[in-house]
Amino acid sequence: MFKTVTWYQGAVRLIDQTLLPSEVRYIDCKDVESVAEAIESLRVRGAPAIGITAAYGVALAARLISANTYEDFYNALMKDCIRLTATRPTAVNLFWAIERMKQKAASLRDEPLSVICDALLAEADAILREDIAMNYKIGAFGADLIPPGAGVLTHCNAGGLATGGYGTALGVIRSAWDKHHNLTVFADETRPVLQGARLTAWELHQDNIPVTLITDNMSGYFMKQGKIQACVVGSDRIASNGDVANKIGTYGVAILAKAHGIPFYVAAPSSTIDFDIHSGDEIPIESRDASEVHIIGGKEIAPKGIQIANPAFDVTPAELVTRIITEKGAFLPSEIRQYH
Repeated sequence: MFKTVTWYQGAVRLIDQTLLPSEVRYIDCKDVESVAEAIESLRVRGAPAIGITAAYGVALAARLISANTYEDFYNALMKDCIRLTATRPTAVNLFWAIERMKQKAASLRDEPLSVICDALLAEADAILREDIAMNYKIGAFGADLIPPGAGVLTHCNAGGLATGGYGTALGVIRSAWDKHHNLTVFADETRPVLQGARLTAWELHQDNIPVTLITDNMSGYFMKQGKIQACVVGSDRIASNGDVANKIGTYGVAILAKAHGIPFYVAAPSSTIDFDIHSGDEIPIESRDASEVHIIGGKEIAPKGIQIANPAFDVTPAELVTRIITEKGAFLPSEIRQYH
């Protein structure tokens, strides 16, 4: 499988997701600003992958700091952490990973700076390995919920491209495919940036898992036709009450699933659960540039001068979620608090 993010010869190496599926190109980020730009421009995206990338960004920052004392080193590192934290507001994994790296640096204040730098890189490596291991566990738990021969709809991309590898929602689909070998997978386009068309369909095609691409407004049609028996999506942040923030359009899919009596599953590592907030109303929703909506493939598709809204995420209320699938099991939204 392709590597979404890794450490390579002193740089953070990423697959540039803005070029997929037409071109597979890796980029090497050699300073903190290039890592931050890659996150902001969606060269890397997906909550777990953003967190891993930020962790490697902190490890990279540490190696670039010139300091004689721990205090000077730590202060400079915190400035770089602030820059990385400011890249995307919704995905909680970003903040979780950076905080973990900060705590690692703080715990080693009596060590030589070279030892701290090596330890931070090792910590980022650990975050990557742990994410991949969690994804396989999520996949195994989720596969038990997908019946043989099911039609499964997924929204946006929650695969290897959105994680350290294997994927959350696509991890469930991959595991279910390995178990049954007779699924029908529907991937909706996911406007405005088309992650479903460009990324999810590409990943599944790479794995020789049959996928049918549909536009976002076709989901209800195929549900009514009896073609879809389950919906599986990822998440960028889950509130402690089970409300789920995910790519814009997820809420609509959940409403359609509820209306048609179809289970709606959310697959995410436990690090995506934000126990510090009580409901989805507290989740900050990122607004992105209008050009993502009115320009496709370099061509304008709407009149100039009109108002355009572009929220990147929406919140699906817990009552529309059938199960939240983590590396610890599949739970009702009301049950996740006990696993804090």
